[in-house]
Amino acid sequence: MTDFETVVVETDVLILGGGMAACGAAVETAHWAKKLGLKVALVDKAAMDRSGAVAMGLSAINQYVGLKDGENTMEDYVGYVRNDLMGVTREDLVANIARHVDSSVHLFEKWGLPIWKDKDGGYVHEGRWQLMINGESYKVIVAEAAKNAMGIDNIYERVFITGPLMDGERCAGAVGFSVRENKFYVFKAKATLAAMGGAVGVFKPRSSGEGAGRAWYPPFNSGASAYFTLEAGAEMTCQEVRFIPVRFKDAYGPVGAWFLLFKSRATNALGEAYMQTRASELEKWLPYGKVKPVPANLRNWLMMLDVMEGKGPIYMRTEEAIGKIAAEFKDDPKAFKKKMKELENEAWEDFLDMTISQALLWAATNTQPEERSSEIAAAEPYFIGSHSGASGAWVSGPKDIAPDGYFWGYDNMTTIKGLFAAGDASGASSHKFSSGSHAEGRIAGKAMCKFASENKDACNYDDGEIAKIKEIALRPMVVYEENVGKTTQADVNPHYILPKMFMMRLQKMMDEYAGGVTAQFTTSEKNLEKCLELLAMLREDSEKLGAKDLHDLMRCWESYHRMFQAEAHVRTILFREETRWPGYYFRSDKPSMDKDWECFVNCTYTAKTGEWELKKVPIKHVF
Repeated sequence: MTDFETVVVETDVLILGGGMAACGAAVETAHWAKKLGLKVALVDKAAMDRSGAVAMGLSAINQYVGLKDGENTMEDYVGYVRNDLMGVTREDLVANIARHVDSSVHLFEKWGLPIWKDKDGGYVHEGRWQLMINGESYKVIVAEAAKNAMGIDNIYERVFITGPLMDGERCAGAVGFSVRENKFYVFKAKATLAAMGGAVGVFKPRSSGEGAGRAWYPPFNSGASAYFTLEAGAEMTCQEVRFIPVRFKDAYGPVGAWFLLFKSRATNALGEAYMQTRASELEKWLPYGKVKPVPANLRNWLMMLDVMEGKGPIYMRTEEAIGKIAAEFKDDPKAFKKKMKELENEAWEDFLDMTISQALLWAATNTQPEERSSEIAAAEPYFIGSHSGASGAWVSGPKDIAPDGYFWGYDNMTTIKGLFAAGDASGASSHKFSSGSHAEGRIAGKAMCKFASENKDACNYDDGEIAKIKEIALRPMVVYEENVGKTTQADVNPHYILPKMFMMRLQKMMDEYAGGVTAQFTTSEKNLEKCLELLAMLREDSEKLGAKDLHDLMRCWESYHRMFQAEAHVRTILFREETRWPGYYFRSDKPSMDKDWECFVNCTYTAKTGEWELKKVPIKHVF
């Protein structure tokens, strides 16, 4: 496209993303770059104030270890994460985040985030590791600190990154385009951080029609991190570990406060508490079936068994929980009334802080939580490295903790020189959530500055190759422009496929063959092989993606990125010959857990040949 200006930005350290990990990296790199005389640039496809998984706000910080207060230890937190992921976790990475996360939380409070306090001035815990916050402006506050540290001239918003810029086996930056003006960007850097979030929209959403855009995880997170690291040739891990949250049905409202703060129960439609009535099922998944708390996937699994037996819908017993708490004041009518009002406000505020659509749904369905139960359900699968999933890049651990083979020079660097990953982009370090992602961004940011200062040799850039990359990036617009006049309707054309149709096709095959909502999260070898066959055809057709404008061009590339996340998942879930995470997925042909598969499954994609390599990697314990 001759009318697209090519803008070249040269920097030392490049941060890709605008979410919590990127903001953490921004604050940290700004500090070290000033000392080392380095340039730093940040690129976000959205606007940092409302970018990433915390965009709408949050009602709790889910990782606060309390090391200084002696509440817990790093070992405590590592044990919790290891158990919740059924034994599969990088303990060195989890420990490294755990020892730094409290300082990120203290920074949030310093920057102005309201954290709930008890009468003694201590933090109000939602659960052992969670703090209650008034978090509607959580991301705005954290982004403001990042922008102040970086300087607005070094931040590029509304720029979509299509892929990595390579110098042989080294990552030398990134390329992308503006979604607001005809500009193609070439970012040249010595160290690059992938922090562009995880992926939603790979599977068909449970919501449909006008609600199809509703998801638990941000719908604009489309697998950019996974594609970027895969395309660069980085080794990936835990691509089979998708996450399926159980949330309030249809609007995906949070359940954490209800379970942890309000001590609510979930029951089937018959009033049976499936965690009790199906407790014997946990014996099949030892030793993890007996740990406390019960792993999230197993809690899901017991609920799903009830649903498959026809005992649904499943309900959160909100009225029961509120009534039980307020009952403590039953002898004082005035105090009882005041407490009920307080609990009612907290119930609504939980949604208004992070999922306003759930409050709207409650209002639209005449649901008053103190009077009646509210339905909950399992969402469609998501790919995230920060929550209860684990998919992401295989990164170097810290030198002082990492076992042999887990450290290769710089914290959080992938197996590709100069390419780092944090937040949802880094794998096998679950349960870092928002605060831990920020802390991990800080860890990676400091390491990137060290790398850039120690690797000052200039990268090699081939202008001819960059021109080819630009042509590929903008090709959907050319395909559309050359063919749109060949039919009377722009959305019905045999010469191109529009991004929405491409995405729906991907979602349908993943839903039906790779264990989505329609298939009750169940799959098998033959289904996965069929899915790979269909993905190969989709890959061929991706060359005919068409875009009528810049927004559609972004949608084309989002769909393309999702396709790679999908293939990495299908290949890895097929390679692992067991069911380790029932409740996230169930392999009907391999229905039990196998000790021989208590390991990582890592994969590598070679862009030049299109070949995938999968292998087992042993788990090395730190604690």
